[in-house]
Amino acid sequence: MEYVYAALLLHKEKKEINEANISSIIKASGATVNEAQVKALIAALADVDIEEAIKAAPVAVAAAPAAAAGGAKEEKKEAEVPAAKTEEQAMEGLSALFG
Repeated sequence: MEYVYAALLLHKEKKEINEANISSIIKASGATVNEAQVKALIAALADVDIEEAIKAAPVAVAAAPAAAAGGAKEEKKEAEVPAAKTEEQAMEGLSALFG
């Protein structure tokens, strides 16, 4: 996951996403660089427009707080179901980064 974060950081800072830059970020975080994973990420992102992938990814919406104490349990159950579905959709959007 740290490799994807490194790529997103480079994209945000408008830096080139390449093996050297990804490796530098991973090293700076204190983690050990796995060159095979770096190469796989660079290959997977070759044909991906990261800006479009970010725009297409759904954003998780926070559940609205319960208005009344009496119906709080019932409202909470209803609010949790869409949030779980949204999280699944967000993970699908993230998988779009890998082709």
